[in-house]
Amino acid sequence: MSTETSGSTVLVIDDHPLFRRGVTQLLALDPQLELVGEASSGEEGIALAAAREPDLILLDLNMKGLSGIDTLKRLRDSGSDARIVMLTVSDSADDLVAAIRAGADGYLLKDMDPELLLNRIREALFGRMVISDSLTGALAQALRGESVAATRDAAQLTDRERDILACLAAGMSNKLVARELNITEGTVKVHVKNLLKKLNFRSRVEAAVWAVEHGLKR
Repeated sequence: MSTETSGSTVLVIDDHPLFRRGVTQLLALDPQLELVGEASSGEEGIALAAAREPDLILLDLNMKGLSGIDTLKRLRDSGSDARIVMLTVSDSADDLVAAIRAGADGYLLKDMDPELLLNRIREALFGRMVISDSLTGALAQALRGESVAATRDAAQLTDRERDILACLAAGMSNKLVARELNITEGTVKVHVKNLLKKLNFRSRVEAAVWAVEHGLKR
């Protein structure tokens, strides 16, 4: 996998041929993006992801056969470290939260302006968390509604964990956090796992949204 947006590779998993064609044409507008595969099902997409190791996967939510969420879970279980962004028509807060908890790095709506969508794809490749503007409030509200929210306290984190949480709030990937704090990516992964457990979060994006709401930013 490449480390910069220059020459970044993209895999599209969507069961609608016409939409895949539209995304392909959109990606072609940026010479720094290379489409390395199209899949019409989750199973096909998982196989292509393993074979071609893309930097970014654009994944539909509602597909025939294996759903987008199940595809996402299987990709993460297989060890894929690609950036995975859901690209869907669903603006349901439940779908959004389910995707984030399953390991998505972003959640974008298909009716976005094409130029804005292309910009968000670039941001995702740079390691940023990307969520359609109209849905950020829904995610925050869903997290606030959890009964365990009252038990969360950043004071229980070590100084290094607080630093890393602040980096997550800024939308940084593990690679960018490691560079920012001058530590190894493996060390970052350990700290992220520990802080998620302490704060009772199931995903880094949940932790990032909570951190932003509580002013824990770099």
